[in-house]
Amino acid sequence: MSATIQVFQDSSLSVPVRGFLHRPEQPSGRGLVLVHGAGSNANSSLLSALAESFAGAGFSVLRCDLPFRQNRSFGPPRPGDAERDREGLRTAMMAMRNLGQAKLFLGGHSYGGRQATMLCAEDRELAAGLLLLSYPLHPPRKPAQLRVQHLPKLQVPALFVHGTRDPFGTIEEMESALKMIPAKARLMVVDGAGHDLGFKGKTTRDGLAGYVVSGFEGCFGD
Repeated sequence: MSATIQVFQDSSLSVPVRGFLHRPEQPSGRGLVLVHGAGSNANSSLLSALAESFAGAGFSVLRCDLPFRQNRSFGPPRPGDAERDREGLRTAMMAMRNLGQAKLFLGGHSYGGRQATMLCAEDRELAAGLLLLSYPLHPPRKPAQLRVQHLPKLQVPALFVHGTRDPFGTIEEMESALKMIPAKARLMVVDGAGHDLGFKGKTTRDGLAGYVVSGFEGCFGD
């Protein structure tokens, strides 16, 4: 199935939503919000490829810029940005709900995925499930600084997609962290991939988007 892509903006909510909406040719009533990591934006090749594949499977997909990226074109989020970025995730989900999606999922790469887990640990009703790409379990070369404090409160089912060469967490570390989550949590391993999952600049990893959609359908399919 093909999809149409349109620029999306909604400034009526508490935090503005800005990004791109992929509308499937044959919508299934399912929606997915996708956000980027600390060094990227909604135009990342990873998000674009995933949005296209999910739309091909009948999902309406909104890939959007987090509030910190709406404010600054370059540079990572600042320490005080996280709370507003989480509110931006909430308003993006509200915007998709206003479009009539019956079942909503939330996904993010790295920093965006971490903020999604923190938000859903506070609000279990926000999403039907999570898609977490290269979850940043700890800073590179600092395995003692684990970012797992909220995971025991996460009651939302989650699919983690992680590369075997990701410096933000080994597969063994990820498997250990997932045991802390009381909800259903599954790990998809991408052999040989780093934190970018093979999508660096204009470089892409053939077949990854389809692999993720297939795994997602297996995890969350009705």
